[in-house]
Amino acid sequence: QVQLVESGGGLVQVGGSLRLSCAASGSTFTVYAMGWFRQAPGKEREFVAAISRDGGTTSHADLAKGRFTISRDNAKNMVYLQMNSLKPEDTAVYYCAATRSVQSYFYYITSSQYDYWGRGTQVTVSS
Repeated sequence: QVQLVESGGGLVQVGGSLRLSCAASGSTFTVYAMGWFRQAPGKEREFVAAISRDGGTTSHADLAKGRFTISRDNAKNMVYLQMNSLKPEDTAVYYCAATRSVQSYFYYITSSQYDYWGRGTQVTVSS
């Protein structure tokens, strides 16, 4: 079982940048594909980005394309979400998620495919 802890959220102005981090512990990190999701008040949780076990394949939601980049460092058991050109509509709690992946190049884009979740980190973009 893997434990996930997010960090790096905060208050940022429109157009600013943040780098979210997710630290994994308690299990072999390289068996897990990883993802980032977010949930704004009154809205459902939505997919942001995903990355395969080996880091070789990624997927970004349309809301993230061109602005956000997911990456991972398997040596450090870390996953990152670099967020640039932030908008007020990016305001949400951002969650890191993990799921065991059979193939090293698979990624997953729906929340139901993930078994482990962090507690989230708040991102607030002010206009």
